[in-house]
Amino acid sequence: MLTSNHSHVFPRHAKASPPVVVSGEGVYLYDSQGRQYLDGSGGAAVSCLGHGDREVTEAIKAQLDKVAFAHTGFLSSEPAEALADLLAANAPTGVDRIYFVSGGSEAVEAAIKLARQYAIESGKPSKHRLIARRQSYHGNTLGALAAGGNAWRREPFAPLLADNSHIAPCFEYRDRGDDETAETYGLRVANELEAEIERLGADNVMAFIAEPVVGATLGAVAAVPGYYKRIREICDANDVLLILDEVMCGMGRTGSLFACEQDGIAPDIVTIAKGLGAGYQPIGAMMCTSKVYEAIEQGSGFFQHGHTYIGHPIACAAGLAVVSALLNRGLVARCGVQGEKLQTALVERFGQHPNIGDIRGRGLFRGLELVTDRETKATFDPKLRVHARLKKEAFEGGLICYPMGGTIDGVHGDHVLLAPPFIISDAQIGELVDKLGTSVDRVLADVA
Repeated sequence: MLTSNHSHVFPRHAKASPPVVVSGEGVYLYDSQGRQYLDGSGGAAVSCLGHGDREVTEAIKAQLDKVAFAHTGFLSSEPAEALADLLAANAPTGVDRIYFVSGGSEAVEAAIKLARQYAIESGKPSKHRLIARRQSYHGNTLGALAAGGNAWRREPFAPLLADNSHIAPCFEYRDRGDDETAETYGLRVANELEAEIERLGADNVMAFIAEPVVGATLGAVAAVPGYYKRIREICDANDVLLILDEVMCGMGRTGSLFACEQDGIAPDIVTIAKGLGAGYQPIGAMMCTSKVYEAIEQGSGFFQHGHTYIGHPIACAAGLAVVSALLNRGLVARCGVQGEKLQTALVERFGQHPNIGDIRGRGLFRGLELVTDRETKATFDPKLRVHARLKKEAFEGGLICYPMGGTIDGVHGDHVLLAPPFIISDAQIGELVDKLGTSVDRVLADVA
């Protein structure tokens, strides 16, 4: 048997040999050497139910006993139908059609292609431009990567990417002027969308895509009040579809099943993944309104898209069990409660820390931004790779967290994202914050 040092697996990093995971229970993972890790980021905001949930694993086993796979070009399946019904019943207003895929990048690809086909089927074939935001992340396939605004992820593949527009994010901590209220700042940056539509011509713009709470690239940044209502108005006024990417922030992660509920709006298309399967199966979904669906239904009748494993029965059985658990066990509300406890604990530990500039987020989706000076918000030299050092130090100390660099512009800025399972206890919140605090102090002592 091959060890991790002699593996044939193509790893994420060719110069590192990760430990081999062998089991998981609750908020903890265990490797082959018996080491325990508190999963403080849920992987990448995936493991909302924690590890070893019996109801979900039993649902998967039960579906295996019935049928493992049937191609959706020929057949639907009972779990796909049931999961679609459950999602539609709890979706934002007007959203009632669900297209199942195998992950977040696929969901975004499907959303972009649906937006384009909607324009064609609606008799507006000139609409083809997509507008997104700088410092966004929408996935790693070429279409999703082109939509994203994260500079370092895009750079190697730039010659292959579609020509999309990127406006400013709603990043109050960094960009709000001293003379602005939160509301006036939000309107200013929202109006950048209107200006960009005018520049491109409304007849050429098919959609605007954004994360309601920005995850990996900014570190749990929510928009200020009123921002998304203005965005919705601009989209409506220009016949532009609003696509909300809730792959990371959705499925209860911010304290409501869909993150956009807290902004008082509904999208035309929304993408979900990660928490939809909670890590038990690879599954995502692109969801749209009846208006968008009917344009296809009453037009060609055929969505010109598809992958082999869309609507996979076992993946849908897992998703059905996960969403049922979130709703029936009161875990979405619990996420909100435990999220406030986590925020309180983070503020108590880091609120006066000289190198923590901001502590932010919603629910169990929290970010801390690291700075050299709290007053000036100056960043660490990117060559120090503070985020990478923090990830390594925390992992060696038994904590899995999600640090990232390039917070401001893809190069400068460091933050750490936290997204633990919704089942995390008060004592485990304390453990998470203690381990993070120790790791932060050790890393900063080393780079000082």
